[in-house]
Amino acid sequence: MRMKSVALVLSALLAPTAVAVPRADAPPSESRGVTAAARAAAAAGIAFGPCAKAEKLPAPVECGTVRVPLDYADPDGTRIPLTVSRVKASGPAAERQGALVYNPGGPGASSTYFPLAAGLPAWQRISAAYDLVGYAPRGVGRSAPVSCQDPADRTKGPTLAPTVPSEVFKQERIARAKTYADGCARRTGAALRHYHSLNNARDLEVLRAALGERRLTYMGASYGTYFGALYASLFPHRVRRMVFDAPVNPAPEQVWYVNNLDQSLAFERRWTDFRTWAAKHDEVYGLGATAGEVARSYEKVRAELAAAPAGGKVGPGQLHSAMLQALYDDRFWAARAGALGAYLKGDPKPLVAQAGPADPPPGRAEGAEVADPGNAGAVYTAVECNDAPWPEDFALWDRDNTRLARQAPFETWDNVWANLPCAYWTTPRQKPLDVRTGPGVLPPVLILAAERDAAAPYEGALELQRRLGGAALVTERDAGSHGIGGGANACVNAYLERYLLTGAVPDAARVPSEGTPVRRASCAPHPEPDPVSLERAAKLRRPSDLPGQGVTARLGAGR
Repeated sequence: MRMKSVALVLSALLAPTAVAVPRADAPPSESRGVTAAARAAAAAGIAFGPCAKAEKLPAPVECGTVRVPLDYADPDGTRIPLTVSRVKASGPAAERQGALVYNPGGPGASSTYFPLAAGLPAWQRISAAYDLVGYAPRGVGRSAPVSCQDPADRTKGPTLAPTVPSEVFKQERIARAKTYADGCARRTGAALRHYHSLNNARDLEVLRAALGERRLTYMGASYGTYFGALYASLFPHRVRRMVFDAPVNPAPEQVWYVNNLDQSLAFERRWTDFRTWAAKHDEVYGLGATAGEVARSYEKVRAELAAAPAGGKVGPGQLHSAMLQALYDDRFWAARAGALGAYLKGDPKPLVAQAGPADPPPGRAEGAEVADPGNAGAVYTAVECNDAPWPEDFALWDRDNTRLARQAPFETWDNVWANLPCAYWTTPRQKPLDVRTGPGVLPPVLILAAERDAAAPYEGALELQRRLGGAALVTERDAGSHGIGGGANACVNAYLERYLLTGAVPDAARVPSEGTPVRRASCAPHPEPDPVSLERAAKLRRPSDLPGQGVTARLGAGR
């Protein structure tokens, strides 16, 4: 995953940018703030140079900083730095198309190592034409980080994850959620209210200007599709090309409480997919010959871990987290099935290796920066809680999720505990923007989605296409990996490459479920995972260890 660098090319795409043309319903003060910030960023540009050691990025990746207003209503007030990374286009100067900015989702994920994608086969023609640009959004990493708890207070030992929580357990989690929400307010202070999706979209406009781009070419995955769609709604005249990979549902009434209910239901379907696949390979893993038998094997492991955590590190909570990770990307399936089978045969080591906490890094140089392991969770919480109203009475959460857990027990309650701080949030909340553009307002944009994606249910892709006039949708049928651009499906990658290099999207055709012709195409699913030996599976511990993966998997797309 290394690539050659070329000299900086001066072209029309890098000429000073015109100011943004924000949508009419944007708040006037913030609109003026974005215009002022974009103008200043275009004049200042970004001074790229060697990356800080904390970024762990090798040459030829370069890093720089763009400063954005903390509060766009006060653009002359506090400004915060966003870390930006870049690898220049490797192709001939005459064929360079500008910068391609990528965001992997979260909220809370950074794409500073996106430029390394230039070394992946699926991205070589794209990286010849584009500078690949990643960045850490506000609150993430070294970009004015959000903090909600002291690292010493983070749970380190084995934890429980009951699918039918007792009243005592619920009260414990309510108390924990209140403490966490209070910690966000106390540790981040008055700035906390400014970490939300509308500001992420505004930051993207300032980044576009700082890069010297007249119009933005952008690819967002998962949550990155949401604020990318906000950008398209607020700044449609600044859009050149946009790819939305694994879209979340942008309908205002879905953000974010209802989206999480839908997500829990979709994870149950994906859990069934995993168990069905494992049952096909019972001779390899010994978990059972039917999906039901695999479920019983899993519950047996959960019960034994609750009584005696594996290696003193892995309890039901750690097991659940490891299995949830596998439902985001089926390339984890063989490793997880192998670890479960080995545990049931008396060998807990593969399970501890895959589900236990990561080993601490080796000794660091004096003065080196240490990342807060809770930063991604803090940003996730801040953005989602700030973005929209949430139910403030736990009785409503309890009622909705008790009902849902009867049909979708795998992820329902874990999803509740992840989001429950939003019930006790004291920071003012945003009103979700109605993402929508009419026909002809945007150039064609490309949506990529897997039919059985659990983290971003497929209905979100259909809804986004309905809301962005002229958008095209490419579907990977009967597949469920979260984020498919640059991944294992050559058909999907061909549509992605063609769009980014030429702007071409599938032709419009009549679809029975739609009243007017729509731009849609579909790809057959990528092959199911092959069962592998425990020795090889033990090496596939984390996303960065997966061979031949696409960029969205490597960057760990969030939602």
